[in-house]
Amino acid sequence: MATEPSYLRFFPYEQPYDHQREAMGRIYDALGDGRDVLFEGACGTGKTLASLTPALEYARETDKTVVITTNVHQQTRQFIEEASAIAQTEDLRAVVFRGKASMCHIDVGYEECQALRDTTREQVELERERAELERRQRELLDASQAGEGEAAEARSAVMDDLESIEDDLSAFEDRATCEHYYRNLTADIDEFYAWLYDDVRTPDDIYAYADRQGLCGYELLKEGMDGVDLVIANYHHLLDPMIREQFFRWLGRDPGDVIAVFDEAHNVEDAAREHARRTLTETTLGQALEELEETDDPRVEAARNVIETYRDALAATYRETMGPDTVREAEVDDQWTDLSIANEDRKDDLTLSFLRSYTGPGYREELERALELGRELDQRYEEAYKDGETTVRKECQTLQAATFLEAWFDEGDSQGMYPVISVRKQTDDGQNGLGDDSAGEIYGRAELYTCIPERVTRSLFDDLHAGVLMSATLRPFEVTEDVLGLTDAETMAYGAQFPAERRRTYAVQAPALFASERDDPATQDTVTRVLEDAVEFTPGNTLAFFPSYAEAERYYHRVETDAERYLDEPATPANELREEFTGSDDGVLFSSLWGTLTEGVSYDGDDARTVVVVGVPYPHLDDRMDAVQQAYQVAFGGEGPDGDDEAGWRYAVEIPTVRKTRQALGRVVRSPTDFGARILVDKRYTRDAEIEMRDYAVRKTFPPEERAEMIDVEPEKLKFGLLNFYNDLDAYDGDPPKP
Repeated sequence: MATEPSYLRFFPYEQPYDHQREAMGRIYDALGDGRDVLFEGACGTGKTLASLTPALEYARETDKTVVITTNVHQQTRQFIEEASAIAQTEDLRAVVFRGKASMCHIDVGYEECQALRDTTREQVELERERAELERRQRELLDASQAGEGEAAEARSAVMDDLESIEDDLSAFEDRATCEHYYRNLTADIDEFYAWLYDDVRTPDDIYAYADRQGLCGYELLKEGMDGVDLVIANYHHLLDPMIREQFFRWLGRDPGDVIAVFDEAHNVEDAAREHARRTLTETTLGQALEELEETDDPRVEAARNVIETYRDALAATYRETMGPDTVREAEVDDQWTDLSIANEDRKDDLTLSFLRSYTGPGYREELERALELGRELDQRYEEAYKDGETTVRKECQTLQAATFLEAWFDEGDSQGMYPVISVRKQTDDGQNGLGDDSAGEIYGRAELYTCIPERVTRSLFDDLHAGVLMSATLRPFEVTEDVLGLTDAETMAYGAQFPAERRRTYAVQAPALFASERDDPATQDTVTRVLEDAVEFTPGNTLAFFPSYAEAERYYHRVETDAERYLDEPATPANELREEFTGSDDGVLFSSLWGTLTEGVSYDGDDARTVVVVGVPYPHLDDRMDAVQQAYQVAFGGEGPDGDDEAGWRYAVEIPTVRKTRQALGRVVRSPTDFGARILVDKRYTRDAEIEMRDYAVRKTFPPEERAEMIDVEPEKLKFGLLNFYNDLDAYDGDPPKP
């Protein structure tokens, strides 16, 4: 009888699915070869355990650490549940790590926290040294009284040292320290770590426990991460280069000793791009100039010249760029609005404005002096806070401004970088560098936007032992490899594993919902009838997703139904709405495909039976997206007659859009006993579109097995298809609806 693979000891349930078992073996072998893995699995097919099980075994065998990361809160909760289940059957040291801001008991910023921690540690070290000297002087006193001649002289020297330390400690009476961290360093914390590793504790659990004991849970967690088997974390712990360096240090690991598992990995592209962006506001530039006015240093003149010239150039550029053909002043609100400044054949408008205005010995030379001064000022602020001269840890605005300007001039015209400025209105008065009466005034921001995330991710995946990237929507694999800078990755894809007769996918031959067609009354009537039929002939809840919140609201008001209607709106608590919706047994939820309810959110069983995707949810195609397209075209389109002249569009727009649609379709049918219907309402999804409107058809972008399941249907025939499907499953409670 064949023995079971050793890694199954980390599988906490009775038996894995066949596809899970196969995936585990392939992932285990890939980790042994140090290869990255791209793992696509349909929603609800157990990707997390299929990835974690071999990763934990390989890490145990080779003394490595597994980090599993996501950017979706619900997935973090699932990771905790899976890790806790593993810990019930196998010895596992696991921690869930979250950022400092949500775990701080005294609500201070990162720099201030660092200074408090360093000062507190210095105080505790002095107190420990004092305690040791006091012990030593008592011993010498006893020896002296016992007649040892040299003891008295030695004790005198110790007493001098004690007096010196007492003087040093007295200075801490006026210095800011952290009482919670102080107790971390002075109390018995063995009980905390025994509790921590007795199960998989959430950050909220840790915060509450530490708060009751007067400890700092965040610092205890950092100190306790060394030697753990598994860390559950957020994307930014790996994708932000500065945080990543610290994170590995807390782990006590080199990157080559880490196996990283990325969940919802189709989001890594956007997340990496977001972490790579650099911004500098006119506010910060103004504050830097105010800081320089208060500084007595020979480098101030150089720093002021380069920073003030850049600030003035920024203001001049956005005012020259605004107008009837771009953005009118009256249209600017409290949200950032982009203005295009990039040029194909020369430097961007902001840099050109700066170069025209600058006078001096050389802006590079003066910028270097500004950086030197900024670093020195920042160190002074650190020392002043530690010494108790200030009650807050001041941030150096000169250093922030100069660091950004260095990147702007060094990288602004690099391939894949997009310089842009944005404007918004100041909402209140305050110390903003814009003047005391600045409320309602427009101010600007310069930004270096990273179009190609490979600039961030390639070095990460090169440094790690291996990464496992899992998602329900990673294909085409070659595109994912290109965009993230992966080489020779092991790729595997597992489609829907549950009974095919328990799901249906319909492509409705409704009008193509181009933005220009959405206001057409006939188009709206067709879509409304399709939605009404979908809701009426669904035995339970229906999800309806649209290209935007505005379209969702439009049909929320148009659709007439006896079902309970729910509208997801921007900036509203999505979790509460989801709970209300899933608590219904006959409801319809209207939401945007680009909202928070379309991926990483489970609608199991009766939570939702039918999902409808209305239109092809292309993102807003602004100048920023156009820059991404152009960067991808240059990077991946190739040159000459064999070059792909659609690579930019496919990489930047079409493939991410279809992934978004596929994620939405995966909200239903999430277990072998589940069933449901998926409906695509737009003729661009149909087979006929590949012939009739070839340039706009998107069906070809779906994986082959998903295309094979799509049933093209006329709008008026959809209800018959749904009726037959659900009737065959005996899904209706009572008599089925009549067409």
